[in-house]
Amino acid sequence: MDYIQAVLIAIVEGLTEYVPVSSTAHMIFTSSFFGIQEDDFVKLFQVSIQFGAILAVVVLYWRKFFDFKRIHFYLKLALAVIPALVLGKLFDDKIDAVLGNPIPIAIVLIIGGVVLLFIDGRFHHPTVANEEDITVKKAFTIGIWQCLAMMPGTSRSAASIIGGMQQGLTRETAAEFSFFLAVPTMLAVTTYSLFLKTYEVSQLKGYELLTQSSDNLKMFLIGNAVAFIVAVIAIKFFIGIIKKYGFKPWGYYRIIAGVLLLIYFTLNP
Repeated sequence: MDYIQAVLIAIVEGLTEYVPVSSTAHMIFTSSFFGIQEDDFVKLFQVSIQFGAILAVVVLYWRKFFDFKRIHFYLKLALAVIPALVLGKLFDDKIDAVLGNPIPIAIVLIIGGVVLLFIDGRFHHPTVANEEDITVKKAFTIGIWQCLAMMPGTSRSAASIIGGMQQGLTRETAAEFSFFLAVPTMLAVTTYSLFLKTYEVSQLKGYELLTQSSDNLKMFLIGNAVAFIVAVIAIKFFIGIIKKYGFKPWGYYRIIAGVLLLIYFTLNP
């Protein structure tokens, strides 16, 4: 992977992390389309640049994240992230196996698109319009819904937003809580990938891969900076879209993208 390819993947991460289209699927497809060899560093890079996307949420919503008097807010996030941490550790190897096969990911992309087409009409009477009104129980339930995203192509954002709406949140509030929940979730995934996970080919941990060469470290830093800038723009854009049009545009996008990618990878195995 060269610097241009690293920037392209970072742009894709920033654009797709917080919208319900699956950032993992889009990064895998981008890597395949540009012929990027999926070695240990590329796998690490695709996960670690989520750190830049995390910072985008923290910066945009800094008043919430740095208001240390709001213990209830931190408690809700801490409890909501537990299901993903536990199941993610248990199924880590199985998730990695699916990541190597783009065809089932494209199929899941299509299925998720169909779900999004009908999601707006499914929940007619939301009762929670502010994050402060989300109970601990509702937050934990949304965290369970988020676990659906362990199947690559599902979209962490889509799963947690649908879970939020099922718990009575308005679509804007569900989207915002999905942003907040992404911070501890992706921070845990990034930390695990950098310091705890040993990569099968090189038998190195993430931070050892980064420091293996100056190019690796530079691509990591550039990728996170690009992901941060693009994610800031994408978050603002996404909120505007769902307020005006709901989730149908993302549903149509997922279906079209999934079909095209299914055809592409079927013809180019």
